Amino acid sequence: MSSPFFIKASQKPKLGKTGKNATVSKRKGDGDSGGKVKSKKQNLKYNEEISSDSEAEGPIAGKKRQSKEEHEYDETPQEKKLRLAKLYLSQLKEEEENKAEGESFETDLIAGRLQDDVLEQKGKLQRLIAKDLMPPDASEIRLLRGHKLPITCLVISPDDKCIFSAAKDCSIIKWDVESGKKLQVIHGGRKGTEDRHVGHTAHILCMSISSDGKYLATGDMNKLIMIWEAETCKHLYKFTGHKGPVSGISFRKGTHDLYSSSHDRSVKVWNVDENAYVETLFGHQDAITGLDSLSRERCVTAGGRDGSVRVWKIAEESQLVFHGHEGSIDCIQLINEEHMITGADDGSVCLWSVNKKKPLCTVKQAHGCHGDAGLEQPHWVAAVAALQNSDVVASGVFGSSSNSKVQLWKCGQNYRGLQPLFDVPLVGFVNSLKFSHSGHFLVAGVGQEHRLGRWWRLKEARNGVCIIPIKRKPPSQEEASLDN
Repeated sequence: MSSPFFIKASQKPKLGKTGKNATVSKRKGDGDSGGKVKSKKQNLKYNEEISSDSEAEGPIAGKKRQSKEEHEYDETPQEKKLRLAKLYLSQLKEEEENKAEGESFETDLIAGRLQDDVLEQKGKLQRLIAKDLMPPDASEIRLLRGHKLPITCLVISPDDKCIFSAAKDCSIIKWDVESGKKLQVIHGGRKGTEDRHVGHTAHILCMSISSDGKYLATGDMNKLIMIWEAETCKHLYKFTGHKGPVSGISFRKGTHDLYSSSHDRSVKVWNVDENAYVETLFGHQDAITGLDSLSRERCVTAGGRDGSVRVWKIAEESQLVFHGHEGSIDCIQLINEEHMITGADDGSVCLWSVNKKKPLCTVKQAHGCHGDAGLEQPHWVAAVAALQNSDVVASGVFGSSSNSKVQLWKCGQNYRGLQPLFDVPLVGFVNSLKFSHSGHFLVAGVGQEHRLGRWWRLKEARNGVCIIPIKRKPPSQEEASLDN
C-alpha cells in the first residue's frame, strides 16, 4: 500500500514586538512633582525611542510624530500581554482545526485504500477509467530497436522505469523507459553451445519479473528456464524438467514462487529463493500456450488446441476447466483475481469469471477478417493485456501491413461486455502486450513473424519494442469546477 498523505502543520507563531519595533513611554503631564512645564525638546526626549532601522529625524518630523502619538491609544503592559495571549490562542485553535481536517482527510484516504485492497483480494475491484482515455498521436509512439529477430515477449519492471524484451535471436535487452536507451544486453548463443554459453541458445518464448523486481525468469524452445538478477542481468540459476518448449511463466505476486507451462501439457511450480523444484500438475490435452498468475496460490493457463482455459488451485492440486473459443487459445491474462481475458486464432476475444464455466462476453472477429469474398478468415489474436483492477484491456493482431494493430477495449460493468475504445495501428506481428503498472503507457513487442512459428513474414515490419502512451481526456469545465 502506498505511503499515506502527510499534511505538515504550520509552525507556532513567535511572540515579538508590535508596531515599529519600539515601545512608547508613558507621558508625563503638567502635574509632575517638578512643577515645571517641559519644553518641546524635552517632551520629545521622554516620548520617543528611535528604532534602529529608522532614519534620522529633524524637528519637523519630530513634531509630526508627537502630534500623531497624542491621538494614539497608550497600551499598558497588561493589555499587551492579554492581546498577545488572545492572538496566540486563536492561532492555536486554527492550527488544531486544520490538523483535524488533515487527519480526517488522511483517515478517509487510508480507509479508501483499505477498501480497494479488500476488493482487490476478492477480485471485485474495477476502476472505471476507460471513459477518460483517448488515442495517442502517431508521433508520440516510440519504437526501440535492438533485436535482430522478432520480439517474442516482454515485461515491465514494477517501478515502470525499465522494460525487458526477448526475441527469436535468443537475446534479452533491458531498456530505460524514459530515454529509450539500452541498459543491459544478454546476448544469445548458437545452437549446440549450451555447455559453454551463459544464456539462451534457442528462441525465448516467455518471461516474467517478480513483484519486488528482484528476479527475472525466461523460458525458451530448449525446455529451459533461466533465472536472472533483474538489477544487473546476472545469471543465477537454470531450471530443467520440462519435456517441451516453455511457453508460459509467471511469478506469484508478493512471493518468489514461480509457475511455468510447456508444450509438454504440464504446469510446474518452482521456488526461486531455494533454487528448487516443487511439483508438477497435469490436465491439458494439448500444448499449453500461455500462463498468468496474481497473488493467490493459483494460476491460469490457455490450452491451445484443446480449446480449454484452466484455473489451477496449487494447494488443492485441483483445476477448473472452461470452454468457449472455437479455435486455438493462444494468449491469456488476468484482469483481477476473479476475471481474465483470452484471445484465439478464431479471431475472438473472451472475458471470463473464474466462477462461470462459459465466457461472460465473447467478441467474434474482434479484429475483422482477411481474404477473398467467401473465403474470409478472421485475423488471429496473438496477444492480450489487461490494466489490472480496471475496465481497460487490449488485444493485438497481425496480418497484412494495413491491419496490424492494437485494439483497446472498455469492459462493461461486472465484466459482462466489451466495447471498442480505439485502435493503434502498428506494422508487424503484435506478439506481446503489457500495460505499465501506473497505466501511463502500453508496451507492444512487434516482429516480422509470429512468436510461435514462421507461417508468413511481413518484410515491411520492423522488429522492436513500441511504447504507446495512454492519454487521458482533459477534465470538462464542470469537473474542473468540482475539483476546485
